[in-house]
Amino acid sequence: MGDGVPRGVVERMEHHQVAVYLAAMALGALLGLAAPSSGPGLEGLINPVLGALLFVTFLQVPAAELLRSSRDGRFLSAALVVNFLVVPLVVAAMFTFLPADRAVRLGVLLVLLCPCVDYVIVFSGLAGGSARRLLAATPLLLVAQMVLLPVFLYAFFGSGLGDIVEAGPFLEAFAVLIVIPLALAWGLQAWAGRRQSGRRVSDAATTTMVPLMAATLLVVVASQVPQLGGNLADVAAVIPFYAAFLVVMAFAGKAVARAFRLDVPGERAVVFSGATRNSLVVLPLALSLPDAYAIAAVVVVTQTLVEVVGMVVYVRAVPRLLPSAPGA
Repeated sequence: MGDGVPRGVVERMEHHQVAVYLAAMALGALLGLAAPSSGPGLEGLINPVLGALLFVTFLQVPAAELLRSSRDGRFLSAALVVNFLVVPLVVAAMFTFLPADRAVRLGVLLVLLCPCVDYVIVFSGLAGGSARRLLAATPLLLVAQMVLLPVFLYAFFGSGLGDIVEAGPFLEAFAVLIVIPLALAWGLQAWAGRRQSGRRVSDAATTTMVPLMAATLLVVVASQVPQLGGNLADVAAVIPFYAAFLVVMAFAGKAVARAFRLDVPGERAVVFSGATRNSLVVLPLALSLPDAYAIAAVVVVTQTLVEVVGMVVYVRAVPRLLPSAPGA
């Protein structure tokens, strides 16, 4: 009975997680507006909270499952094609129409060129997509985007990119947000496989997914809202592009999934993977840019706000876009 109350709280949070995330962002915006001086301190919390969130995400991907998923060639191929071929083409079509400010453009590219690896699993599952396959594809998508992002940025910005983006922060973010959480998650999995105490720790850690996601959104929004200042018009100008991206990727993702002849849960997962972006993981990269490019971080966070609202629509729209077979 003693642990029934917390378990009930966790289950309620999971059941209402979309509302929890929206409330966290609203609270973050209020906090950022009410106490703008807290921004720098909250900014320092982003990496630790995000690292913890990714640790819990990776914890749900058994190492053995990765080996099995690597044989799911059609799903992985579809996910790679939609994220690293179709998405860059869609972004390239938008690029000319983006605001001329290089910092704004860089922020848009940073966020739209990187596929999501955390709450995409949640939203895809709510819409009947294969959360298991997305979980197993997470490390591959992370490594691929870290390798390809500099290539894509160079393609859009040319040789001038070297004056803006340094390799150090990219490598640091990769180590802190990917390598370390993944190693810790696999270490805990090994412990859980041998000891009951490890199993209890692992089970307890996985229940923190929704609270950690909410905490991450709150900290990110609260730390960046004070940065809006006089840049509100520039930031508002990118909102239609983010909304258009979600609409286009729903149909582009469907086309790719159908081309690879996936089952319906796989198709829905591919659509969500192509539409959701990795704003939280690329935010530390945006924050590491020179002061003249500070607005890039706010542009990244703005995408999060648009996307979470968009995901509420997606959860209802994708099952209609990709209905289950009759009698399934």
